[in-house]
Amino acid sequence: MSKITLITLEHRAVTLACSSFALLLIACGGGADEQRAPPQAQTAVGATVPQQAGPPDPASAGGPDDADSLAAASPEAAQLSDVAPQAFALAGYAAAPDGDEQAHAAAGAALYVSPQGHDDNPGSATRPFRTLARAARAVAPGVTVYVAPGTYSGGIKTTASGRAGARIAWVSSTRWGARIVRPARSASKNAWDNRGDYVDIVGFDIDGGTHRGGTRWTSGIYNGGSHDTIRSNHVHHIAQEAACNSAGGAAIGVDGYYRGVQSHVIANLVHDIGPAGCRFVQGIYVSTTGSVKNNVVYRVAEAGIHLWHDAREVVVSNNTVTGSNTGIVVGGGDFYHTSGPNDRTAVYNNIVYDNKMGISEQGRTGRNNSYRNNLVYKNSTYDFRLKNGLTHSGTVSSAPLFAGDTSAALPDFSLSASSPAIGRATPQHAAATDFNGRPRNVFSGFDIGAYQH
Repeated sequence: MSKITLITLEHRAVTLACSSFALLLIACGGGADEQRAPPQAQTAVGATVPQQAGPPDPASAGGPDDADSLAAASPEAAQLSDVAPQAFALAGYAAAPDGDEQAHAAAGAALYVSPQGHDDNPGSATRPFRTLARAARAVAPGVTVYVAPGTYSGGIKTTASGRAGARIAWVSSTRWGARIVRPARSASKNAWDNRGDYVDIVGFDIDGGTHRGGTRWTSGIYNGGSHDTIRSNHVHHIAQEAACNSAGGAAIGVDGYYRGVQSHVIANLVHDIGPAGCRFVQGIYVSTTGSVKNNVVYRVAEAGIHLWHDAREVVVSNNTVTGSNTGIVVGGGDFYHTSGPNDRTAVYNNIVYDNKMGISEQGRTGRNNSYRNNLVYKNSTYDFRLKNGLTHSGTVSSAPLFAGDTSAALPDFSLSASSPAIGRATPQHAAATDFNGRPRNVFSGFDIGAYQH
């Protein structure tokens, strides 16, 4: 993978620099702005086979789980509650492009969480909270919650909403440094259940690899709110021990069951999801409007990216999907609040390689979906299966020629200098930056897939 620019902030600059979350939105990869492309369909993502046909368990944990409660209550935790602000310096995120107006947003309020904190603290940089659950009870519109590197128990439920001009942001100060794991006695099937609107979840490592007891996780990040962004997270080893049934599961789910709309899944790494051969567990699952951009997805039981239920007007662009049963499913069915179809969905600039099936339309789909400039190759059953007489254009049908070892536990799917994906994408619907926050260059050409070479 290309190297990631590290940002190290001096002690006196931490609060100011960390509180401008608009900067971080650019820094995390997959910038929020289109490349001045003509405005088109809004976006959404979903599933293949009816999955998650109902809401997640309403009893999802809202307070501290047992592991965090013990840590918060212990005298040792209280003695360690003074924390150096350098623990919250942003690291692992690329710098914002010069001249980007979003980098100059006004500073906002902040709360802080650290493994060395205590839940009786005020949540300041020097006296942070210990648990995400405690921060969830204190957060308000316009507040960014900075989470220091360390291990935190999952089963989190966040319900507070921001506003259009005062978003709530949850940020791992080091990209993938704040690691969320299963608690000793899990009470929820979700690692993180967010129901708030105008919320950003950025840079966390969601690790479902070790089950310790209680309810098994079938979902990494479940999002039922509106206008939310799930960005630059590492979500892996989810639902691998789950029963294979129509209740389904997903690494990242953007759901319309609670009437959530217009949420976005940007520049996440998703892999090792679901039990082998189970068609009900997906990588990224969208059942409403929104977008899925710059994600790297591999080794998923069913679809790497799956649109279902009320999905429509979804932009699926510049993702790299491989090693799964199906690459991308564009479908509609088992509707929540509409009668479908999934229409005006745009699937542009994706690498869909070495899956059993490539890009597939299923269920009720419309005549206005579009498929452009994708690299689709070596999907053993078929590369495309579209409905309603639709065709695809600008397709590259050759091996992507990745730069690194794709058989490793953490493969390298960046592009080699000879990749046919270089310069073959369209700027339309492409994000300003790639998976690692590297700018996509309109002069040298946009590349297909999650990485710009």
